Amino acid sequence: MMTEPVSLPIWLAALAGALAAWALLDRLLVPGARWFLRRRANRVIDELNTRLQLRIPAFQQTRRQVLIDRLTYDPVVMQAVEARAEASNLPREALIGEVRRYAREIVPSFNAYAYFRIGYFLARRTVQLLYRLRLGYADDEALAAIDPGASVVFVMNHRSNMDYVVVAYMAAKRSALSYAVGEWARIWPLRTLIRSLGAYFVRRDSRNPLYRQVLARYVQAATAGGIVQAVFPEGGLSRDGRLREPKLGLISYMLSSFDPDGERDLVFVPVGLNYDRVPEDRSLLRALDPDAAPRGRAFAVATLLGFAARHAGLMLRRRWYRFGYACVNFGAPISMRRYARRRKVDFRTLEREARREAVGRLGGELLEAIAAAIPVLPVSLVATVFVRRGGAMSGLEVKAEAQALIDELTRRGAYVHIPRADHDYAVTAGLRMLTLRHLVEETGGLYRARGAERELLRYYANSIAHFLGEPPEPAA
Repeated sequence: MMTEPVSLPIWLAALAGALAAWALLDRLLVPGARWFLRRRANRVIDELNTRLQLRIPAFQQTRRQVLIDRLTYDPVVMQAVEARAEASNLPREALIGEVRRYAREIVPSFNAYAYFRIGYFLARRTVQLLYRLRLGYADDEALAAIDPGASVVFVMNHRSNMDYVVVAYMAAKRSALSYAVGEWARIWPLRTLIRSLGAYFVRRDSRNPLYRQVLARYVQAATAGGIVQAVFPEGGLSRDGRLREPKLGLISYMLSSFDPDGERDLVFVPVGLNYDRVPEDRSLLRALDPDAAPRGRAFAVATLLGFAARHAGLMLRRRWYRFGYACVNFGAPISMRRYARRRKVDFRTLEREARREAVGRLGGELLEAIAAAIPVLPVSLVATVFVRRGGAMSGLEVKAEAQALIDELTRRGAYVHIPRADHDYAVTAGLRMLTLRHLVEETGGLYRARGAERELLRYYANSIAHFLGEPPEPAA
C-alpha cells in the first residue's frame, strides 16, 4: 500500500535533514542576508557621497567577483600568461588558475557599512584610548581645491602599525582609504575584516613576474577607477626611527599608466605622522640586531597579550597614562598632471631604465615633502635633548635646552606641537613619559639618560633628526 510508513535509518534521516537545512540556507537565507546587507551598504554610500570631499567611486562599489574576473582575464595579464606558458611549457589553464589565485588574494571586498560604521568606531575608540590625537596642520585650501574626480593617493611615513588606524580615522571626513597591507594581515579572521575595509594584500618581496603583473594591473585599475589610496613609500616600518630609503613599486605602477592629458588627475598628498610612544618600538630596534635570536609568532602573540595585561592592570590601579600625543600633518597636494607638464615627462612612454630614474626623482621629492610634514612631539623633543647632551641635568636645564631646540626647529621650518600652547608643559609631558618608561632616571632632582636605553632614546630623537642635519650622537 502507498500509505504504509517507510522507515529510514537515523543516519539517513539526519543526512536528509542536514541537506534540507543547507538548501534552505544557501537558496533563501544567504541571498536574503546579502540583499539586506547590500541595501544597507548602498544607503550608507548614498549618504556619505553627499558629505565626503572625495566620493566613493563606482569601481569601489563593484562586486568583488566581478573585479576578480576582470583582473584574471585582463589583456595585459593574459599576455603575461602567454609569455610564461611559452617560456616554461606550463599549461595555459594552470597559469590562469595561478592568476586567479593571485587575484583572489589581492582584490578587496570593500563594504562602506563596515568601513564607516564598524571600522570608524573601532578606530576612534582605539586612538582615543591610547593617545591624545592631534591634527597639527592641513593645507585645507589646497586639499579642498583637489578635483573631485582625481585619483588621490596619501603618501606617508611608516612609524607604527597604528598608522593605518590613525590616518584612516583622521581622513574619514574626506574619504575612505584603500591601503596596501603586507602578509602579516592575512591571518584569519583579520583578513576578512581588512578586506571589507577596502585594503588589498601585497607580497612585499615576491619576485614572481606573473604575480607582479597581476598586482600592477590591479593597482592601475584602482587608480584609474578613482579609489583613494594610502601608500607608505618606505615599504615598511622604520626600524631606527629615521625615514628609510623609498621603495616605489606601487607608485611606479600608478605612474606607468597615468595619462597627463586624461580626464582623471593623479594627486599625491604628503602626510607626516609621529608618536610620543610607538607600541612596537623595542621589537623594531631588535630587528636591527643581527645576533638577536629569532622569535616566532607564538612569542609575538604572548608578548602582545602580556603587554595588554600589564597596561590593563595599570588602568585598574589608576596608574595608567595614555601613550602621550600622536600627531598628523597633511601637506600640500602634488598634482601629477602639473608635475608631468612642468617636467615634460610622460611615464607611459619612457623606457624601463628612464622610467625608473624618473620615478626615483619623484619618489625623492615625495619623501622630502613627507619629511617636512613630520611633527615634532614632546617625547622626540626631550629625547633629542638627552641624546645631544650627555650627563645629568636639572629640570631647569632640560627645559632651557628644549626651548633652544624648539627655536632651532622652528627656524628650520618644522612644525613643533606645543600642547596647551604651553612650552613648559610640553617639556614636562615629554620628560614625564620618558621617566615613566625608565628611559630617563631622576635622582636628587637631576635627570640622566639610562645607559641601557640609549638606542631607544635615539629611536625617538631620530624621528626629527632630519630637521637638524646630521643624525645626533648617542648619549654618553
